[in-house]
Amino acid sequence: MAKLAKNFRLVESLGEEHIGLEARAQMDDHLDVRMWLRLLACSAQIERQIRLLLRVRFATSLPRFDYLAQLDRHPDGLRMSVLSRHLMVTGGNVTGLTDQLVKDGMVQRIEDPEDRRSWRVLLSEKGRAEFARMAVEHEQWLTDMFRDLPLENKEALYEHLGHLRVRLAQRQEEIEASAHKAGRATSRRKTHD
Repeated sequence: MAKLAKNFRLVESLGEEHIGLEARAQMDDHLDVRMWLRLLACSAQIERQIRLLLRVRFATSLPRFDYLAQLDRHPDGLRMSVLSRHLMVTGGNVTGLTDQLVKDGMVQRIEDPEDRRSWRVLLSEKGRAEFARMAVEHEQWLTDMFRDLPLENKEALYEHLGHLRVRLAQRQEEIEASAHKAGRATSRRKTHD
């Protein structure tokens, strides 16, 4: 009964319009399923708020902000392929965004001095100044979102999520190795048939 009351308070606190992904979870679902849905719900809710604030305050999108943030961390610029990996998007997406940002005067494309076949992109002065303004407000938005969490809870959550990331990366390697072995076994069976 205590479990149901706990869950009910969450729905009561959030309201039906905000329960989102967690509405899929039932109290008799495995804890890992409920935890996964809660992580997804929190991530989606934070992302929605950031997207809205970026659009309203700066008439920009989250992908543009993330792109500029990566370049801000690398003052000498990044190769387009590296930027694509950092942003976890395809090269085509990066090219399209780069074209827009070059046109808007936010970034520059330069020949890569280490590989003349490649391009590097870096923030322009305008891009650096505009990103600096956005970054200050972005940090404040996040501070406001997490304001009611005590510092020790934030630190513990950050630590636990770090351990989770490491475990997920290890699990990814295990899954990929297993899939690779299964693919080779399937290929061998096909050649013998």
